[in-house]
Amino acid sequence: MPSFIGKYYHTLDSKGRIMLPIPLREVLYKKYNTDKLYITNSAFDRCLHLYPSEEWMRLEEKIRNLPKMDEAVKFFLRRVVASAAEVTLDKQGRVLIPYEQRRDANINNEVVIVGQIDKIEIWEKTEWDAVADPSKIDKKDFEAKLISYGI
Repeated sequence: MPSFIGKYYHTLDSKGRIMLPIPLREVLYKKYNTDKLYITNSAFDRCLHLYPSEEWMRLEEKIRNLPKMDEAVKFFLRRVVASAAEVTLDKQGRVLIPYEQRRDANINNEVVIVGQIDKIEIWEKTEWDAVADPSKIDKKDFEAKLISYGI
């Protein structure tokens, strides 16, 4: 099955929309057979997540079974679930990023759209450049962890 992969640079239009790249749209239509997505804040990064409806429903099912009084679960509900909004691709393949999410992720103009297998991330370009900079990580530690995961 195809997955959301790749990195794409785009510009936010004056109405707060981005063009979802064709390869990502194709996965959305072929694998999920939908034009509906859920957009939400990332739990820990200053970016947004786009989930196909099917993936969002899976996430909701996992959340339903978690202890609601757990502080980490409360944080996730407040940060991610509370910010979620359903959006639909228009005929041109654009998606409107609600103002609240643009503000939370500091998205103003240039964005990086990143495939993440079962979801899509949307980053403000300078924020992406900072988090994706290999000089800011412990390469040996990360390599050892990834090897331990079989990657």
